[in-house]
Amino acid sequence: MEQMLQVGVISNTHGIRGEVKVFPTTDDPNRFKKLKEVILDTGREEKKLEITGVKFFKQFVIVKFKGIDNINDIEKYKGKSLYVTREHAVRLKKDEYYIADLIDMQVILEDQTPFGVLTDVMKTGANDVYCIQTQEYGEVLVPAIKDCILEVNVEKNEMKIHLLPGLVDIDS
Repeated sequence: MEQMLQVGVISNTHGIRGEVKVFPTTDDPNRFKKLKEVILDTGREEKKLEITGVKFFKQFVIVKFKGIDNINDIEKYKGKSLYVTREHAVRLKKDEYYIADLIDMQVILEDQTPFGVLTDVMKTGANDVYCIQTQEYGEVLVPAIKDCILEVNVEKNEMKIHLLPGLVDIDS
């Protein structure tokens, strides 16, 4: 289980006073207003950064960090990820899961037959879609709906699914 969860990626600088454009990788970009600090993964180390200001511009969140007041101090972090610890993550509702906990999860069918490994989660308008890599069928796309997802056990790293007709091509 991941202990840090990605909330965004620094895409570029914004102005000359040390602000950055952050592409949010969280469901709700407004959560940045409530965040007091994030962890910057520089590639060599993890730096805690205190947030002192948040604005919104198009699809980006404009973030100002304490002690970074110059474009030159932040420019080197373009493309780097921002994380929060699990205790600062958004609280989940029933039947909601962090994507980081689902990736690489073992997927079994309702009769306990091993099916594959969850490799990605696609966000669509209506519901998420789980990409499951199988040996028999290649990549199978399964909608994240109650009819298909029977049980998710993060501690056991296991998901039990029901395959609706048409989700796999039996003739291939």
